[in-house]
Formats: sequence, structure tokens, C-alpha cells
Amino acid sequence: MSDALLELLGHADPEVARSLAGEQERQESTLELIASENHVSAAVMHAAGSWMTNKYAEGYPGKRYYGGCQFHDEVEELARARAKRLFGCGYANVQPHCGANANIAAFMALMNPGDTVLSLPIKSGGHLSHGLKVNFSGTFYKVVDYGLDPTTERLDYAAIEALALECRPKVIICGYSAYPRTIDFAAFRAIADKVGAYLMADIAHIAGLCATGVHPSPFPHAHVATTTTHKTLRGPRGGMVLTNDEELATKVDRKVFPGSQGGPLMHIIAAKAVAFGEALQPSFKAYCQQVVANARALAAELQSRGYRLCSGGTDNHLMLVDLRPRDAELTGADAEKWLEKSGIICNKNGIPNDPRPPMVTSGLRLGTPALTTRGLREAEMKRVAGWLDEVMGSRGADAACAKVRAEIREFCREFPLPH
Repeated sequence: MSDALLELLGHADPEVARSLAGEQERQESTLELIASENHVSAAVMHAAGSWMTNKYAEGYPGKRYYGGCQFHDEVEELARARAKRLFGCGYANVQPHCGANANIAAFMALMNPGDTVLSLPIKSGGHLSHGLKVNFSGTFYKVVDYGLDPTTERLDYAAIEALALECRPKVIICGYSAYPRTIDFAAFRAIADKVGAYLMADIAHIAGLCATGVHPSPFPHAHVATTTTHKTLRGPRGGMVLTNDEELATKVDRKVFPGSQGGPLMHIIAAKAVAFGEALQPSFKAYCQQVVANARALAAELQSRGYRLCSGGTDNHLMLVDLRPRDAELTGADAEKWLEKSGIICNKNGIPNDPRPPMVTSGLRLGTPALTTRGLREAEMKRVAGWLDEVMGSRGADAACAKVRAEIREFCREFPLPH
């Protein structure tokens, strides 16, 4: 696909072709450790660039506002059916353009403006759409933050319950962007029931793990679950809302369309259907198991080299590295920049109670979904940890970065992207 696409664009639009060729080479020759990114299959990529990009299909299957939607109905029904099978739930809306849009629809279905939501703040590993003041969630709703245990850096369910009893939220959110431990959905549901709240699980990061049983499922505990369709689910960039409650399902449909979106991106829904079909195969469970095994191997090797991991390790696909014990002056921003120069792509990330500002940070967030897609296993994770340490230990010295960059470029030839 890539060669044919670049050949076509080389004639039609050389400027765009150059950028796409550069991005193809960047992905092929670097190691992707951003926990929220992955590499889709050629089939998913083809579907995302298909004829369905040409068509408006406002509404839902059987109830469209435009004619000519026969095959769009078929594809959306297929995506919904596969999503329900994957997550063991009775309803799926696959139209949200992204995870934040899925959260907008869920908030609108569960609450009225001014209602209280109890959530983990972004500074402790939550997501901006869970209550950040400048986000829609912090603009239209009253947000109360729960924190992590300051000693263990894990969820403190007793403290969360006490706070819920005090503030009586309409919605409690669990599911995070930088939390490396297993979430006890049953414990959260017990808290929600005690205060008469809805439980909303944002499983964007762990959706693939939840779908395969590698992480516990949010169902039957969550009233509503939202997710992206990329990350560990390894589909196209997009969102989805899931539930078992028929009344909430009707509300969610209305809040997705016409409540917060217009025409769905049918080419992306087609790609979602393909990705969900892939995720229903036995090989996908083995993949998710390897994602977690790789994360644990990477975490253990970093710890052996003197790096502190928040919460002491990982149960899922990601880890949060506190850089300060290894080098008190090392910042996440510097490490991210040096590592990218060396062919390792990751992101700076705040750690719990980080004294540094968000664009500087004291930590890195590292994830293994994309590396696992390329076929790396535990032995290769040790090599990756060695490269990380070599670059950061040299404080980004040009010679060290150039050496690692050359080694990674050669290494990547052994582990090609999906094709």
C-alpha cells in the first residue's frame, strides 16, 4: 500500500508525498514507546482510506438523513456487533470521532450541567476530559478530585468512598491515562451504588486488555464505558461508547448524534469494524498477553538500572518512570528530546505530586503496545532499556545519541511494521 500511495501522491502532490514518505521512514526506523500509540494492520489502514470517505451518513443504520447508505448501514452494524462481542455488552455506539467525543456524549447522557463528577485529576494520571478546568468537563460540570495514596501511588478505595460520601457525585469516573495498575471496577461500582452515582469507566488505554481478559472488564460493573479504538485495541483513531443499560443506550445515541456530532466518519467506522474483527481472533489475546509481559520486562530492567517506577511497577501496558532518583537534574522534557534524537519516541509525563510544571515534568511515560505489534519480546525489552539508560545516562551527549540511533535503525530492520 505505502509504495503505491507514495507513487500516486508523487505525481498528484509532491509536497504531501514528501511528508508522508518522511513519516513512513520515521515510523519504520524508530522505536515507538508512547503508551497511547500503536501500528495498525494494512487492512485497517486500507479501510480507513476507502470509498466510504466520500459519503455523508448522518443518523444511524436504518434511520439516515441521506440516501445511498445501504453499505454504510452494513458496516456500522458489523462494527457494533463486533464491539458488543468483544466487550460482552449489549450496546455499542461506534460513531464518536475520538475518546474525548465519547466522553462528551457520556457526560451529556449521565448528567446535567452543574452536576458533580468525581474523578482522578490529570496531575495524578487522569485525562483532561475528566475534569480539567479548561476542558468541557471542567467548564460545564462541578469536578471533585480524588487522589492516589501518597505512599503507594495506587488507588485508595477507602479514601475514594469517603470523598464520594461527602460530595455525593452524579458520576464517578475510573480509567486513566497514566495509571500502571489494575483497576478494581467492582470496588468502584460498590462506591457508586452507595452514593447513588453512575459509574463511568474510561478504558481508552486498556481496552484491548479488557476485551481479551488480560485486564478485568468494566462490565458488568460500569453503567457506561467509553474508549478510544486505537491504543491497545490497535484500530484506527476514534472513539466508542458501551453500555448494558437500554435507557442509557438511547440517551447516548441522542447525545452522540445530534447532540455533539454531525456526520459520522464512515471510513473510520469501516476501519473500526476491521480492527474489531482482528481483535476477536485468538492471536489478539496472545498479543495482549505479550504487551503486559513486555511491559513488566521493561519495567524490571529499568528498575535494575536504578530508575524508580511510580507505584513500584506495572500491571498493564505502561509504566511511569520517576527520573529524579537516577539523576536529580534530569527532566522529562530533556529525556524526551534526547531519546527522540536517538530513535526512541516517548513522552514526558508528570508523576504524582510532581514539583515541575507540565511542560517540563520529572517523569516519562513508557508503553509497549507498538513494540509488541512489531514482534519484540522480553529479551528485546532488555535491549530497549539499555538504550534508554545509555542516552539518559549520557545526558543526551551527541556521540551517545548517534551511536544508539545507528543501532536502533539497524535493529528496526529485524522487526518491520505490519504490512
